[in-house]
This record gives sequence, C-alpha cells and structure tokens, in this order.
Amino acid sequence: KLPTMKMLLSLIALLSAALIANAAPPTCYSRVLSLSKEITESFKELQTSKAVDSCVEMLPSLYLDIHNYCVLAKLRDFVAYPRCERVLEVSELKEKARSLYTIMISYCRRDLVFLTDDCNALENPILPPIEPS
Repeated sequence: KLPTMKMLLSLIALLSAALIANAAPPTCYSRVLSLSKEITESFKELQTSKAVDSCVEMLPSLYLDIHNYCVLAKLRDFVAYPRCERVLEVSELKEKARSLYTIMISYCRRDLVFLTDDCNALENPILPPIEPS
C-alpha cells in the first residue's frame, strides 16, 4: 500500500504544480489580445442582434488586430463616434474599447510590437477560415 500512496501523492503534487503554472497572472500582451478578441466578438454579436437599433448599422467597423499600428486610430474613432449613445450595448462596447486603448498606450506601451501599419487591413480583414466544430 505504501508505494501506491507515494504514487498518488506524487500525482497530486504534479497536478497541483500544473494548476499553479496555468494560474499565472496574465501578461500585458495576453490581456490586450484577449480584450481585443472580446471586443471584436461583441461587435459581431451586436451587428447580428435582432433587437439592434438602426444606428448600429452606421457604426464604424470594429475588427481589431493589436499587431497593426492603425488599431489605435480605429479605437479612437470608435469611441468618439457620436451616435448610438442611447443603445446600452454600444455604450458598453465603447467603454471596453476605451479601456483597451488606455491599456495599449499606457500600461503596455513598451510591451507591444506593431508588425504593420496597414489601415486598410482593419477595414477589409482577411479572416482565417472557420474550423469545423
């Protein structure tokens, strides 16, 4: 029984170490990446929502690529867009976009690397094919 108990304790220790390693705090880059994906997905959902106000159709597009320097201008334009203030979902999305912009220019300024400055790529993105689920 003793070898089985040692093996069980070793397994528990190994699994605990794996959980602790995965529980590391997010880096600036990972936070920016996850928030940009969250914003892009929320924008897509907003556009396809049945209860959407007509002003949502007029919002600037919001595909975000944090490796493209033009994303900063894209975020500024979206946050400054004067319409749809009465639509709660748009206000919440603008607040997330404002947070992402602040994180990128303040907290993560030295951690981010922009690989391109192709503003057209944010207007007409070439999206990867959808993987079957």
